[in-house]
Amino acid sequence: MKWAIIVLIMMSLIGSMMWVMPTPRQRFQSKLRLDARKLGFQVSLGKLSLPRAKGETEGEELNRPLYRYGRTGLDRKERDQFVGWTVARIETLAQDGLPPGWSWVRGEHTLAQARLQQLSEWLVSLPKEVDAVESDSLHLCLYWREPERPGALDELANFAKQAVARKL
Repeated sequence: MKWAIIVLIMMSLIGSMMWVMPTPRQRFQSKLRLDARKLGFQVSLGKLSLPRAKGETEGEELNRPLYRYGRTGLDRKERDQFVGWTVARIETLAQDGLPPGWSWVRGEHTLAQARLQQLSEWLVSLPKEVDAVESDSLHLCLYWREPERPGALDELANFAKQAVARKL
């Protein structure tokens, strides 16, 4: 009888420890986010209110990990004149100048034609896991689903560096 009680207590303790341990996905996310910091990203959980999609009656809330890449190299005049924008991978009526599948959340009709063309080309090449992009004079923010494929973070960092270099 004593042995049964001891085994039951031990199983209870081990079960409690297993319940508290992070899952393999949580371990992966932790390592990925630490690696992202080394590449210059600030990682947080972000919420973005999306516009109403075609055929929908209400807009959605997008809750995703937000990878924020600092914008450097802008002088004071460029920073003051910088036009911010937000686009999302959603079908709405606000798609002027964007590739198919992307829509404006903020900043429609505010970019110069040359900059809009650069943005459109850049969006076409983005990985499919990027659901939204937000740009202002301080940061480029990527709402990303954190895929478990090798090299995905390096690929995202390269796209962020391209956008910052082009001043998108």
